[in-house]
Amino acid sequence: MFREMRRFKQRLSEKECVEVLKNEPRGVLSVAGDDGYPYGMPLDHYYEEESGKIYFHGAAAGHRIDSIRRDNRVSYCVYDKGYRNDGDWALNIRSVIVFGRIREAEDKELIRKVLRNLSHKFTDDEKYIEDEIIRNIGHVKILEITVEHMTGKLVNES
Repeated sequence: MFREMRRFKQRLSEKECVEVLKNEPRGVLSVAGDDGYPYGMPLDHYYEEESGKIYFHGAAAGHRIDSIRRDNRVSYCVYDKGYRNDGDWALNIRSVIVFGRIREAEDKELIRKVLRNLSHKFTDDEKYIEDEIIRNIGHVKILEITVEHMTGKLVNES
């Protein structure tokens, strides 16, 4: 069903893919948008290693939600900040692409947990985090990707 990577020598291990998903704060979620056009949007994410699921937060209505309700198949792309080898100008970037099915999370405890963990990617201010959760929990939507296929590779931009 999913294609194998053509440039297998650049393939990242599953452990390296998970590292990118855990450490990087954002990526691009792509859905089947209106009239069959792809719709990609940058989002913050939280990757939960125990379950292997990826979580997002956002508005409870709009283009993204309409698209997901119509077709729950998505892809999500994340890449790291990269590095340069000594003496090279070219950046080496690890990228990960996930394919899966997305759904709206319903469990209130899970929603609180995801909001807290997402917030910790950006701040350790517990009072701020708790105030934001209390203020927004009633109208924020948490989305959850169940990963069906994941690939990663190291790309050199030269």
